Amino acid sequence: MTNWPVILNIAKTHLLTKLKSTLTAALGVTFGIGAYITLVSFMTGLNAMLDDLILNQTPHIHLYNEIKPSEKQPVALYDEFQQSFQFVHSIKPKQHQKKLHNALPILSYLKKDKKIKGVTPQARAQIFYISGSIEIGGSLIGVSIMDEIRLSNIRDNIIQGLPEDLENNDTGILLGSGLAKKMSLKIGDRVQVSTVKGDLFPLKIVGLYQSGVAEVDNSQSFVNLKTVQRILGETQNYITDINIKLNDIEDASAYSKQLASLFSITATSINEANAQFETGTNIRNLITYAVSITLLIVAGFGIYNILNMLIYEKMKDIAILKALGFSGTDVQLIFMSQAMIIGLVGGLLGLLVGFGFSVLIDHTSFKTEALPTIDTYPVDFSLSYYVIGIVFALLSTFIAGYLPANKARKIDPVKIIRGT
Repeated sequence: MTNWPVILNIAKTHLLTKLKSTLTAALGVTFGIGAYITLVSFMTGLNAMLDDLILNQTPHIHLYNEIKPSEKQPVALYDEFQQSFQFVHSIKPKQHQKKLHNALPILSYLKKDKKIKGVTPQARAQIFYISGSIEIGGSLIGVSIMDEIRLSNIRDNIIQGLPEDLENNDTGILLGSGLAKKMSLKIGDRVQVSTVKGDLFPLKIVGLYQSGVAEVDNSQSFVNLKTVQRILGETQNYITDINIKLNDIEDASAYSKQLASLFSITATSINEANAQFETGTNIRNLITYAVSITLLIVAGFGIYNILNMLIYEKMKDIAILKALGFSGTDVQLIFMSQAMIIGLVGGLLGLLVGFGFSVLIDHTSFKTEALPTIDTYPVDFSLSYYVIGIVFALLSTFIAGYLPANKARKIDPVKIIRGT
């Protein structure tokens, strides 16, 4: 029967007599785990921030009418010309309305679907912003602002003013920050918008919007849905886009295809709209975990080398222990205990070091005009990273300690004593 108090006491004595080597091995684990926690917390926090920046501005499913070429030329529709040689080429897009056909019944149908968390209609218009002699082309998006607030992070991007100010003002506009800067406008000022037909409409600036994407902020603004309908001279059923938020984002791809087939419109899922961005996120995560695991493996090799040297230095002690009646398994457990103690102490210290650096980064000022809502560097304090860290510390030290300990178990005490 294994006498654990004696084994642990001998292991502790070995560790304390070689305190410098013990501290070196423990610090190797500490900094390996600390670097892992710091790196993975910061990188995943950064990825989450980028995901929020891009994905929260993208609906799970976007319904709209896409401009696309006609599949057949008119001449191809006549049977008598099917067998003849046709010189017609350069198929052009057929003329169609930008608005969604039967938009209100589609909205009613979607709102009843239990898969859907929320639906927001939009009306888009290509217009010109006019202030004095400045004229800038862009887009005006009519929305139900409070529905948008409920289903997206648009409130975080309103740097001046309140969304309620837009909801209660049919002539108000939530102007893009880039447009405001270019035209030297502020809240309370008026800006004129001109349709492609030349009609002018004055709007009062009730807030400034900044998404962090310069191309958007320099051209896009929000008004109430009925304001765009009035500017375009359209009725209340004029809706060009429908944005859908699902309860489960994983359903987006399959459900978008179902809606496209059901309503004969274009349905783009968030996966299609952000395929390149998602690929970049996956690559960043892969690099993060690869570097982190490498740090832990390097720490494990350090422990292996130190325990290996310790065994050579303790050859006489091992021989004496076996001569006193300790079995090979007891000797192996002594050195395995040393490895696990180093892993546990070094791992716990590594968690503290990693947490400390993560807190430091989280409180480090990070301000940029592109991201007005971000004050400090993003850090993800997920408990799973700390669990993975301590488990990997114990696992790596177990593997690193097993080989030298197994070698110690096989040492012949007679040969060692004869060599003295």
